[in-house]
Amino acid sequence: MRTIHDPIELRGNTRVCLAIGFFDGVHLGHQQIIRQTIGDARQHDAMALAITFDRHPSTVVAPDRVPPLIYSLPQKLRVIESLGADTLLLLHFDKALSEQPGEVFIRNLVRDLGHLQSLCVGANFVFGHKRGGNVELLKRLGTQLKFTVHGMAAVALDGKAVSSTRIREAIRGGNLDAASQMLGRAYSIAGSVVHGDGLGRKLGFPTANIDVTGLALPPNGVYAVRASFANKTHRAVLNIGKRPTLRNPNAKLQVESYLIDFAGDMYGQELEVTFVDRLRGERKFASLDELRDQISKDIREAQLRF
Repeated sequence: MRTIHDPIELRGNTRVCLAIGFFDGVHLGHQQIIRQTIGDARQHDAMALAITFDRHPSTVVAPDRVPPLIYSLPQKLRVIESLGADTLLLLHFDKALSEQPGEVFIRNLVRDLGHLQSLCVGANFVFGHKRGGNVELLKRLGTQLKFTVHGMAAVALDGKAVSSTRIREAIRGGNLDAASQMLGRAYSIAGSVVHGDGLGRKLGFPTANIDVTGLALPPNGVYAVRASFANKTHRAVLNIGKRPTLRNPNAKLQVESYLIDFAGDMYGQELEVTFVDRLRGERKFASLDELRDQISKDIREAQLRF
């Protein structure tokens, strides 16, 4: 999948079928939108183009209400690519874009793309300055500018609409099976490996600390996970928590993974962990020796879950 940052890069090349959304989690509803776009593109000998944004719009328009994200940006782009989109237009969401009226946004897209064949969004999609644009506006513009509009109804699961909000609630509640069902794939988190304080190495279990800034996280505890790094997958144990055994009153939440049967430097590189099972909750131990013994037990227990 080719990634571009300005629609004018495609002008004149081909007709375009377009999907627009923030697509956090690329869940079942998002997949329906993207697959409709791909189907349109194949039918009309067109390019399947997905448009998304480099940050959540609330970071600009309502910074006090930014939701924790299901996926990091690289994760999201990988899943969109896996669905078969030809090209992705990654737009930088800033103040200027937030103040652009919805109609202006679409007219500029049509002008820059050159030949828009179809546009697909969720039925409740809103966009533009003060969320002034909706599917009704898109259909009116489609009639004027000669493109088809699909406003896709939400996908339902267990009688309720699948949404990013619902998935975040499932993650925070520890219902990772439900999150995986709505995502259409096993739930995972990803981030760059950053330096920690070296405690894991001191205990004999060197861990990779993952930068999960801005991400929704499951409840604190220990999990069996599959860790993907450098195109290889390893069995691993993941800890989410503040490590109460250390009795640090200013402890920060850490997400750290011990990769079984792996040794190497991962700093600065991306690590993605896919959740397999929860092993236990976060606990405070009487000593580091007791903690070390429990980690050994966690590793043995994790190996039975794969």
